[in-house]
Amino acid sequence: MRLLYKIYEWRLERQVLKNREKIPRHVAIILDGNRRFAKERNLDPWEGHKLGLQKLEEVLEWLWNLGVKIVTVYAFSKENFHRSEREVRELMNLIKDGFIRIRQDERIKKYEIKVKAIGDLEELPEDVRAEIRKTEEFTREFNGGVLNVAVSYSGRSEIVNAVKEIVKDYSKGKISLDEINEDTFSRYLYTARLPDPDLVIRTSGEERLSGFLLWQSAYSELYFCETNWPEFRRIDLLRAIRTYQGRERRFGR
Repeated sequence: MRLLYKIYEWRLERQVLKNREKIPRHVAIILDGNRRFAKERNLDPWEGHKLGLQKLEEVLEWLWNLGVKIVTVYAFSKENFHRSEREVRELMNLIKDGFIRIRQDERIKKYEIKVKAIGDLEELPEDVRAEIRKTEEFTREFNGGVLNVAVSYSGRSEIVNAVKEIVKDYSKGKISLDEINEDTFSRYLYTARLPDPDLVIRTSGEERLSGFLLWQSAYSELYFCETNWPEFRRIDLLRAIRTYQGRERRFGR
């Protein structure tokens, strides 16, 4: 059975790499299904999140090896703060540990990945923010790719914050009314100066964006996978990219 799996994976990879020019530049992922995975195995929710972090490290290398330059992952939403006190505390510790591990990961240096946290970071505990700052500074000069980690993130809040910043700059005379357009607005978002996602993947079978990159994903291709995030396999990723390659992107035309 394992041999058949490896043969299938090899064939999928060949199909994807055959259309190398159609490999997405920017992939965004909603890491869903950690708690569901844990519940099915009678584990505490945070055990599922720990396994989810391990899976993320694995999937990132798959993406970088395929040539994907920008990855944005939805790790923790503003709404997640409403979960139990214990789960939120464990998640904060896990996020902090994740940013520490990034600095220690030789692959970050190998691929020269610039890491950035996006979201309302002021809502995070100071010790978490401190590790985020250290990691962002550590990778600041890297230019091989970008990893955005959405924490304390809400797509609606991002848009509201962008509007507030535009109003401030307009009131100070830094920007005129005629200069406010879609391109200008994009420069006030967390993902400023980055291309919008080509492909958005969500695991666990849910078919919605849940507020993730609402402005940026207007013309992204969406791919929904039944697999819970800790069980996400390389063939699941290859299938997602192959599906993306087979679609015709019209951008409203």
